[in-house]
Amino acid sequence: MRHGNHKYKMGVKPQHRKALVQGLASDLIKHGKIRTVETKAKALRPFIEKLVTIAKNDTIANRRLCFTKLNNRDAVNQLFTNVAPKFKQRPGGYTRILKLAEGRLGDGAKEAFIAFVE
Repeated sequence: MRHGNHKYKMGVKPQHRKALVQGLASDLIKHGKIRTVETKAKALRPFIEKLVTIAKNDTIANRRLCFTKLNNRDAVNQLFTNVAPKFKQRPGGYTRILKLAEGRLGDGAKEAFIAFVE
């Protein structure tokens, strides 16, 4: 049975999905808010929330763990220095997805903003 094994497949192979989520996570850490397709935002949420939870405790081991998941040294540094300290007292729920009313111009895909909670 597949209980609890749901993944947003996004029509791509697992390696592509992993690279896509890594890139979206790096952009979210860098900019604080990104506009993307709703499904990609929903796939990004658990990934980035786990990273922030790890980054709340700043140790070498946690930095290395985040680097293996993100594969971007600048994003890891920014995660540990700028993003995670804001959420020290927060037990979870670090991101917010705001759905946009209109679809994307070319194909009408539902879009959303994903941003860190202030």
